[in-house]
Amino acid sequence: MADFGEILQSIGEFGPFQKITLFALCFPNIVLPFHFASVLFIQSDPERHCNTDWILRADPNLTSEEQLNLTVPRQEDGTFSRCRMFAPVDWNISTIRERGLSETTGCQRGWMYHNTMYTATIVTDFDLVCEQAYLLEVAQAVLMAGILVGCLFFGPFAESFGRKRAAQIPVVVMLVFTVTSGLCPSYQLYLVSQFIVGIGYGGYRLNGVILATEWIGVSRRSWGACVTQLFGAVGQCVLAVVIYLVRDWRLAQLVTAAPLVVVAVYIWFIPESARWLLGRGRAEDAKQLLLKVAAINNRQVSDSLLEKIVVRETVKKRGVIMLIQSSVLRKYFLTLIFAWFSLNVTYYCLSFNLANFGLDIFLTQLIFGLSELPAHILCIWLLEVLGRKISLMATLLTGGLLCLMLLVFPQGNAVAVTTLATLGRFFTNWAGSICNVYVQELFPTSFRQTASGLGSIVSRAGGLLAPLLNMLAIYHWSIPIVGFGSLTLISGALSFLLPETRRQELPDSADEAEGNRDKMKRQRESNLHIKSSKL
Repeated sequence: MADFGEILQSIGEFGPFQKITLFALCFPNIVLPFHFASVLFIQSDPERHCNTDWILRADPNLTSEEQLNLTVPRQEDGTFSRCRMFAPVDWNISTIRERGLSETTGCQRGWMYHNTMYTATIVTDFDLVCEQAYLLEVAQAVLMAGILVGCLFFGPFAESFGRKRAAQIPVVVMLVFTVTSGLCPSYQLYLVSQFIVGIGYGGYRLNGVILATEWIGVSRRSWGACVTQLFGAVGQCVLAVVIYLVRDWRLAQLVTAAPLVVVAVYIWFIPESARWLLGRGRAEDAKQLLLKVAAINNRQVSDSLLEKIVVRETVKKRGVIMLIQSSVLRKYFLTLIFAWFSLNVTYYCLSFNLANFGLDIFLTQLIFGLSELPAHILCIWLLEVLGRKISLMATLLTGGLLCLMLLVFPQGNAVAVTTLATLGRFFTNWAGSICNVYVQELFPTSFRQTASGLGSIVSRAGGLLAPLLNMLAIYHWSIPIVGFGSLTLISGALSFLLPETRRQELPDSADEAEGNRDKMKRQRESNLHIKSSKL
C-alpha cells in the first residue's frame, strides 16, 4: 500500500501550491508579535505625581510649582513623592500657606505624568503604578492565559472540524478583539479583550503551522515550522520600528488590526489538509483536492495511487488512546513537552524583562528580532545536517548555560546583560522551532493535532508562568534567572531520550511512530547492504 508521502511525491512535495500556502499561513506571524506591544512597551515607573487639582478651588492662579510645593510631600532625596499627597482640606489658600499640610494619603484622583517616553501606555491610561503596579504583570499573565486557552480549545476543535476552520476562526477573533482592546475605556474591559485576543493567537499559532506542514513532503518538512518562526522574527523587528514611530498603545492596536483585515479575507481560500480529510473518511473530498493541487504543481497523479492511500488512512485511528497505551509515545511526549515548557518560560521571562536590561528599549527589541532571523534560517539547514535530536539538545543546553551566565555580571552592566539575554533568547527560540518540527514527526496522523495542541498548552503554561516568575525578583534579582536557566538545562539533558526523525515520512500509525528508531537502523543496514552488494 502507498502512504501519504508517496502521494505528496507524486503531486509535488514543495511545489507552487505548497509555497503559496506556506507564505499565506506564515504572513500573519509578522503581525502576531504586535499583540504583545501593550504589555511590553511601557514605562513601569514613569515620572509622575498625584493629581492635586483640588487646591485650585482655593486659588486657580497657582503655578504648577506652587501647587506641588503645597500639596505633595517630598522624599528623603528631596524629590516630590510619586505615590503620596497631602490630604485635601477645605481651607482657603492663605490658611494653607500659613499652616501648611501634614497629613498624607495615597493618590485619590489619579496621577499627572511627565517626561514619558510614550504618548500613552496602559500604565498611564489605567494608572498601573504604586499600589496598582502589580496589575501590569497581571495583564501579561492574562494574555498568556488566553493563549493557553486558545491552544486548549482549538487543538481538539481542529481534530473534529478540520485544520482549515481552526485557522480561520482565530484570525477573525483576533481582528475583532484587537480593535476592541484599543477602544477599551477601563482596565477590566482591556483584560477581557486581551484574554480573547490571546485565545485567537493561541489557536492560530497552533493550527497554522500544522496545516502548512501536512501539505509539505519529507524533504522540506522542516520549512513549515522554521519559516513560520522566521516570519515571527521579522514581525519582532517591524514591531520595534512601529512602536518607535507610533508610541501610543491604542493606535498600535489599530495598526495591528489593519493587516489582519487582509488575512481575514484570504484565509477563507486556504484549502483543508488532505491528511485530515482522509483520516475523517472523506475520501472523495480528499481526492478532488489532491487532483487540484497536482494541477497547480503541474504534476500528474494516478487514481490507483489515490485509492491505495484512502484504504491506508481509514484503517487505523485511535487518537489520544494510543498515548495512554504506548509507553514509548508517552516517553517521547512528556520529554518533548517539558522541553517546550522550559524554553517558553525562558523566552518570555527574557521578553517581559525587556525594559530592565539597561539599553534603549527600541534598540533591544530590534536586536531581539534581528537575532532570531539567523536562528530560524540556520534551523532549516542544520535540522537536515545534524538532525532533530542533536539540534534540540545543543540549543537547550547552550541557551540554559548562557542564561545562567547572567548571574556573573552585575545588573548595571547593560551591554553584557543585553548580549547574554539576546543569545539566550536566540538559542531558546531556535529550540522552539525544532520542537515545532519534532512534534509533527514523532506522532501519527490521528494524534498529531492533539499532541501539538497539548504541547502548545504546556508551552503556553510556561509563558503564563514567566511574568509570575519575574515577580520573584522583588526578593532577589537572581531568583528568576536561576529558575528558568536551570529548567532549560534539565530539559536539554532529557532530550537525549528522543529518537531521530530526520528524513522520515510522517507516521500514520502508532506502530510506525514507535518504530522510528528501528526504522532508521533498518535503513542504515539496508544502505550498507546495497553498498556492499555494489562492491
